[in-house]
Amino acid sequence: MKRDIASFRSNAKLARQLWGAPSRIALRSLRELTARYSLSVAAGDLQLLDGRWYVTHSGLLQLASRRGCRGINTTLQENVSDGAASRWVFKAVVYRSSRSRGFVGFGDADPTNVSPMVRGSELRIAETRAVNRALRKAYGIGLCSVEELGAFSSAPRASAAPAPSNGHPPSNGSGNGQPRLRDQLCLLIRQYSLDANLVKAYAADFCGTATLSGASRELVESFITHLSAAAKESRDALVCKLNSYAQPVEARS
Repeated sequence: MKRDIASFRSNAKLARQLWGAPSRIALRSLRELTARYSLSVAAGDLQLLDGRWYVTHSGLLQLASRRGCRGINTTLQENVSDGAASRWVFKAVVYRSSRSRGFVGFGDADPTNVSPMVRGSELRIAETRAVNRALRKAYGIGLCSVEELGAFSSAPRASAAPAPSNGHPPSNGSGNGQPRLRDQLCLLIRQYSLDANLVKAYAADFCGTATLSGASRELVESFITHLSAAAKESRDALVCKLNSYAQPVEARS
């Protein structure tokens, strides 16, 4: 009980740093999510969007691992997929135990329901969505996952910055004198002595993209905010999280 209270307080504190003061309803939901599923804001398990909580792909996988998930199978549904149109549909089956009949989830992706910034990754996104839905069924998660909705369907914001007149190419900064996103990330890596390759792997997982370069500006901004808050909260916990991405290439493929 005391551990749940401490975890909730830590989650609530970090949520305030990341997204401002959550509403009473959001805090009540966060308390329940913390106690029932041990989801962690610092670990990137949850995101607060428009006052509502959404679980992340990494959060669902961590939960499945804690609950002793025996396996996840994914199958491309070739009869309803269309490679020429970049439309893909996957079926995922999650097995909670060796005797489980399996919990089924379907996921689809095509150029109309993914961000223009991740075009070309529709197949992988469809598989991720299928896995998320199956995991949510298997473990009774009433929350929608980030990867199933807005993270991929929103269009990137148009820059209001005027074109530079000095002949140099525009940076990926905000146009108001703020450091570029890449520079902000490098600064955090140096400040907290983090492994750059592990941070990139974590960032890609957090953003739900194959590589960090494929993520939209909004997702990268969200990750930088999350990384900064997590490092301030507990660098040791962050390093432990990053180390989970230090896997052989064969195991990650």
